[in-house]
Amino acid sequence: MAAAGKRERRILWIFALPMALLALSCVYPVYFAINNALKDNRGYILDRFGLVQNPTLSNFVQAWTQSNLDSYFINSVITTAGAVLLLLVVSSLAGFALAVLRFPMRRLIFIVILASLMIPVQVVLVPFYQTVVGLGLLNTRIGLIISYTAFFLPFSVYLMTSFYAGLPRELVEAARIDGAKLIQVWWYVMVPMGKPALITLGILNTLYCWNDVLISLLVLQDQRTLMVGIAALRGEYTTNVPLLSAGIVLAAAPIVILYIIFQRQIVSGIAVGAVKG
Repeated sequence: MAAAGKRERRILWIFALPMALLALSCVYPVYFAINNALKDNRGYILDRFGLVQNPTLSNFVQAWTQSNLDSYFINSVITTAGAVLLLLVVSSLAGFALAVLRFPMRRLIFIVILASLMIPVQVVLVPFYQTVVGLGLLNTRIGLIISYTAFFLPFSVYLMTSFYAGLPRELVEAARIDGAKLIQVWWYVMVPMGKPALITLGILNTLYCWNDVLISLLVLQDQRTLMVGIAALRGEYTTNVPLLSAGIVLAAAPIVILYIIFQRQIVSGIAVGAVKG
């Protein structure tokens, strides 16, 4: 027994060391960004990797006001919230239909949705841009919301379909026997039962929309989202790294806070989705 316990501890140490190095590689960029965001430009040039000696918040103030990150932040919040809400509603309805209802070509539609996951965004950029211009959605927030919904909908539908397919069909049949319409079955039965998957999907889509640069750069050309604004802080020949680091910290802060608040729901939702799928 003692020998087995030592062997198990030795195996744990073997796995713990690379995991600790992996964790360090993830934490160090965060430290680097925060540490340099608190330096002035002179302090960064003199010591790029050393600990900040005279911390200052001037970079955060300059990035937020003079670099217009405040207006970019509002654009990101509106477009991300609108796209995530629309994605949750549409994907939940589509997942309910594909997983529970029986209609012709249901499997073919699901296969087409899965196949669209394999198409890179860059392949459809030209027809996508022409469609946006043709519909008059260029430089509009609603255009970016619809664009996010179109690009991130296949994965969302796949996740909700996989989750709903694992729920007992007796729940739907019992609701139908009680006289509930299909929309009532979805709202009163499937949405409450699918809350773990919906929370996980909402957080994942928030990450995708918030961190996007390419799609928002094409659609909102006159206005900018936060990530596009931060990318613009990089100069052509030289870059104010402390200012750029402050912008990165400001952009990452809401996502980090969101993850800290909902980390249990994220883990449980992913686990439930994996089992149900």
